[in-house]
Amino acid sequence: MFKELRVNHESMPQLFDYSEKPVEDGQVRVQSLFGAPKHGTELTIIKTLNTETDYYDEEAHIFKKKDKLGSIEGWGLGNMWVGEIMELGAGVSGFSVGERVAGYGHLASTHTVKAELLLKMPESMTWQEVMCYDPMQFALGGLRDAHLRIGDTVLISGLGAIGQMAAQAAKLAGASLVAVTDPIELRRKIALENGADMAFDPLVDDFGLELRKYTNNNGVDVVIETSGNYMAVEQCIRALGYMGNMALVGWFKENKVQLNWGHEGHFNQQNIFFSRACSDINRDYPRWDFPRICRESWKIVSSGRIKAENIILPVVDFSESDKAYEKYVMKNPEESIKMGVRF
Repeated sequence: MFKELRVNHESMPQLFDYSEKPVEDGQVRVQSLFGAPKHGTELTIIKTLNTETDYYDEEAHIFKKKDKLGSIEGWGLGNMWVGEIMELGAGVSGFSVGERVAGYGHLASTHTVKAELLLKMPESMTWQEVMCYDPMQFALGGLRDAHLRIGDTVLISGLGAIGQMAAQAAKLAGASLVAVTDPIELRRKIALENGADMAFDPLVDDFGLELRKYTNNNGVDVVIETSGNYMAVEQCIRALGYMGNMALVGWFKENKVQLNWGHEGHFNQQNIFFSRACSDINRDYPRWDFPRICRESWKIVSSGRIKAENIILPVVDFSESDKAYEKYVMKNPEESIKMGVRF
């Protein structure tokens, strides 16, 4: 009998037993070694799916009213995993038993997937770098949507996994200044360790004013907002330069605060882009689409060009992942960035 992490009837994480079916043609079975959840997205779904009265119609590209409320009972928790191949189905080529691979899926003892969905890992690639692959996609999409260019000054708002990747990717792209802001000290500290130039606490610092002083009153050229916090947006507008670009990467919830669009935003004629890397058609289509963003993100995280070990923390045993998920993802996010799980 195997274990997997799912949402129970009380919308809380719980380890459940499951059994595997025989491996079918074209499938590969993998024994999990490491994994991680996707904090912001999963928490938003947990908090809203049981109570949200609207749903997004993929065909009409608009939100519509639900006939009845949904339920997340039984929904799998977790985003990516690294494991070792234990069995190959008929017709599978290019993989071997014992090979280390990665893939998408919730936290579970094993995964049985189609071979073409597996990600081949270079021998030098760490499992922590794999866990940064998904957030890198949305960071890269945001940087592209905001038209970041070499020499630009950049502010990254929110230092979860996406923000941490955006800060490092901005440096790789040639930003002359990468400033970051987050109310959690641990996240600011790690961003600085990984190459950010300066960090601000939005609960204390008027970083808009400080960044204007630092840039000779120009303000920053680009803002990447990943927190999904409306107050953060208003602060970022204060920091953004005349006709500068802001990409809203974070998944925003219901707006319960008043925003003043009539100050810097109006006078400085700023450009705001809603950014969601997985929404095709891409702004640069047909040259760019989501598959290309994924390919480029994998190249970045698998080539040793980012620091990932201090972003995946804490690392907990899978047997304790239900309690750890509740603690680090749901109740005490200030104690982690992206929780890792060891099987």
